[in-house]
Amino acid sequence: MPENPFKYVYILRSLEYPDRHYTGCTDDLEARLKKHNQGDVPHTVKFRPWQIQTAVSFRSEAKARAFEKYLKSGSGREFARRHF
Repeated sequence: MPENPFKYVYILRSLEYPDRHYTGCTDDLEARLKKHNQGDVPHTVKFRPWQIQTAVSFRSEAKARAFEKYLKSGSGREFARRHF
């Protein structure tokens, strides 16, 4: 199977605590969501289950990481709140 050429920046929303969100970056959205929901990610284990609220694909890992970093900033969180 060929390697996925995309990197995804994603925002998860907790189904139990709708005001809780998590932003991350991965090359396999389904597998990463499964890890979050199985409790394999310490930062998100308390607020399971999660669903994908938004995912943006990038061909450049550097651009994906930069966008993830932006979304985790104050202005980036506000941008995500208004647009996603």
